[in-house]
Order: sequence, then C-alpha cells, then structure tokens
Amino acid sequence: MPPRYPLLPARVVLPAAWAVVRGNQRSFHRDAQQCILKLPLEVEGHSNIPQAGPTVIVMNHYCRPGFQAYWFSLAISALIPVEIHWTMTSAWTDDGTPGAALRAWISPVIFPRIARIYNFTSMPPMPPRPFEVEARARAVRQLLAAARQQPPPVLALAPEGQDNPAGGLMHPHPGVGRLLSHLDGMGYSMTPVGVFEDDRFLRLCFGVPFTLALPGGVPPVERDRLAADQVMRAIANLLPAELHGDYKPN
Repeated sequence: MPPRYPLLPARVVLPAAWAVVRGNQRSFHRDAQQCILKLPLEVEGHSNIPQAGPTVIVMNHYCRPGFQAYWFSLAISALIPVEIHWTMTSAWTDDGTPGAALRAWISPVIFPRIARIYNFTSMPPMPPRPFEVEARARAVRQLLAAARQQPPPVLALAPEGQDNPAGGLMHPHPGVGRLLSHLDGMGYSMTPVGVFEDDRFLRLCFGVPFTLALPGGVPPVERDRLAADQVMRAIANLLPAELHGDYKPN
C-alpha cells in the first residue's frame, strides 16, 4: 500500500493561483517548505544535498496513478536552501486516459504562467513534436541563459522528460545528453536523485555529485548518447532494481 499524500495547503495554493492571474513573482523554495510539512518523506544522502550552484539536479521522472510528479519537485526544492531553476513541461499531452484531452487543452495556458511566476524554464513536452522545434530551441536558450547567471544557480530537470508506460527508467530523447554535456562544459556538476516509494514514504536518495567523463573525438550523436546514459546510470544506482527499466545492469 503506497503512502497517502496530503492536500496542497490553501495558504499556498490560493496566493499562488492569484499570482498566476496577476503575473506576480513567488518563491518556490518557500512555497515548497509549506507544502511538504505533512508529506511522508524519507531522505537519504543528506551530505550530498547541494547548498548552492553550479550543479544540475537530475532525477528519474517517477510517476504512477495516484501520485503527482509535483511532489518530488516540492520536496527537493524545500530541502535545498536556495531557489532552484526547474525545467518544467509547458503542457500535458493527450494520452487517451480519462480527462487527458481537457488537461491537454488547459495546461498550455496555465503551465507557462506557473513557470513565469517561479522563474522556471517552460519546455515543450516529450516526445518532441515537429511543430514545437523553435519553441524547444527557445527554451534551451532560456535555460542556458539562466545557467550563465552569477552566482551560478542550482538547475533541475528530469532527463527522460516523460513517464514510461512500462515503468522504470527509459532512454532520454536525442539532444538531452548534448544539453547536459554543454552544462558540464560550463562547470556544472550533476547531482543525481532517485525518487521512489515504499509502503510508508516517498523516498529521495541524493547521490554524490559528479562531472561527465566523455571521450574525445566521438561524433556528436554518440556524445549525446554517452552523456545521457552516464547520467541515467547514476540515477539508476539510487533506485530499487524494479525501477531500472532500460538501465538494468549488463
């Protein structure tokens, strides 16, 4: 039996909703601290929790029926003492499940506004859709501009960018490794986080930060794959075996 999750507190939801309407800025760190007060949370690897940038928090895109991914974003943001620059989806896609068409219609209006009030990067959803090529490139430029700020921020993203219907980890889409490699070249470390549940807690396991070890002279496509796989295997090492998915040990 998975843990039960509390409702998001009205003292956060109502002012945040008003900020979305008005376009006012808010602190996601402070809102997250209020939201997780009653969250059944267990944290491992406290000594690996970053206190400042430059680092990229990379995690599995954990989800299941009855669990919303915003819980691990809230938990991570509450634990880190500085604001995190998250990369979030700009929309839900219609996967044919009940209510999905309505969510896919409303979310492109709401999600970019949420990104603006919290100073996140709003990225088109995965898998990539041909008509969003320019929007995706614009989002990458926004993320890289944030990465160049001083002092360097803490960035956060889920390389998979979507849920795996079969469960467990899956290979990120092409281009994700190239982005991570670019951030690595800018001096950013990678801080892997494994997100999963047991019958009592939502568990966050922070791994040791690392830098990418990529061979020289490899073609760009291969470099993209190697960077993504290196990050995903670091995440897999923090997860139970049943969630390894495409990254089961050879």
